[in-house]
Amino acid sequence: MPAVGSVTIVGLSLAGLRCAETLRRLGFEGPIHAIGAEPHLPYDRPPLSKEVLAGEWEPARAMLRNEGLDELELDLRLGRRAVALAVDLDRGSCTVTLDDTDVIEADAVVIATGAHARRLPAAICPPELGNVYVLRTLDDAIALRDALRRGPDRVAVIGAGFIGMEVAAASRGYGLPVTVVEALAQPMVRGLGERIGAACAELHREHGVDLRLGVGVERVDGRGLTLADGARLDAEIIVVGVGAAPSVGWLTDSGLAIDNGIVCDETCRAAPRVYAAGDVARWPNPLFDGELMRLEHWTNAAEQAAHVAQQLVSGEAADFAPVPFVWSDQYDCKIQCVGRFDSECDLAVAHGSLESRKFVALFGRGERIVGALGFSQPRYVMQYRRLIAERASWADALAKAGS
Repeated sequence: MPAVGSVTIVGLSLAGLRCAETLRRLGFEGPIHAIGAEPHLPYDRPPLSKEVLAGEWEPARAMLRNEGLDELELDLRLGRRAVALAVDLDRGSCTVTLDDTDVIEADAVVIATGAHARRLPAAICPPELGNVYVLRTLDDAIALRDALRRGPDRVAVIGAGFIGMEVAAASRGYGLPVTVVEALAQPMVRGLGERIGAACAELHREHGVDLRLGVGVERVDGRGLTLADGARLDAEIIVVGVGAAPSVGWLTDSGLAIDNGIVCDETCRAAPRVYAAGDVARWPNPLFDGELMRLEHWTNAAEQAAHVAQQLVSGEAADFAPVPFVWSDQYDCKIQCVGRFDSECDLAVAHGSLESRKFVALFGRGERIVGALGFSQPRYVMQYRRLIAERASWADALAKAGS
């Protein structure tokens, strides 16, 4: 691919900002058009469900750059949404149409539109209910924080993934009664398996959370929930934490491959002169034998965006092969996950015990170590991240765990 003279970045959260920053750091002097759907300057999402929701940070502290954005010399379009993308291979250019009918043309487009919070079907949870919250944006976090500060009689959280459990922890920090409803057998069971999920459950039970596991939600109303087993749960505040979906609706007629995100090649290229980065991108990670991944991780958004920017400046294609890394703060426990693993992997617990809630769990697939998860063991987790990057064997990882 020849080096480009102008770039349009669609999406101005972490990935979009990091792409712009890297372009300028590498000496790119051409126009950078930056489109952000929200009216806010770029902000950090992990603190939203932690420090901001807990009231420990004012929202301004979550901004990624409180000053210095001018030095990037961006054509900044905040509060504007992209509604269409067209690629003209004959002219070697791309055009992005905005919701105010403006059309922006550039040599290349980087799509970093991220993801949006999934909601329950309207038949289960009517959209007009005023006591139902999601947590994805800065405005979401402020609204939910303010609701928690009003001291509701009970908070109900639907979904026991990372966001749901972080909301539960923050709510307990306000001293509020909290019930978490999860259709699966344990919290975060899809990714961690039942043994590690059970350890997460015990952590929350120790802090007073009422867990209703293995039961779905039949109906949400203004006073609470009716569960699938017929039980009634009254709650003033209801938080829906059932995951996020990639924001790709505006690309319906673009010709890009859309399947749980924008399907890219190993370099994060979705089409000639079109790249994707962050939560919206799905690409075959060469480090994990080409497994298609779409990661909603802070580190992936930052690293993937920088990787794309480097290719745009150099004109040279390069594979993107990271070790995924994500973390969560719940009470006084720091949970860190590296690699790519699921409940089908081999599992070994080292450097502590599940009962103590201070340990590292190792995950193997075939002859390789493919993942590690730590409860308050950051030093060990980072060591195993290096082993995963080196494609170390399962036997070597077990030997290290026992040394």
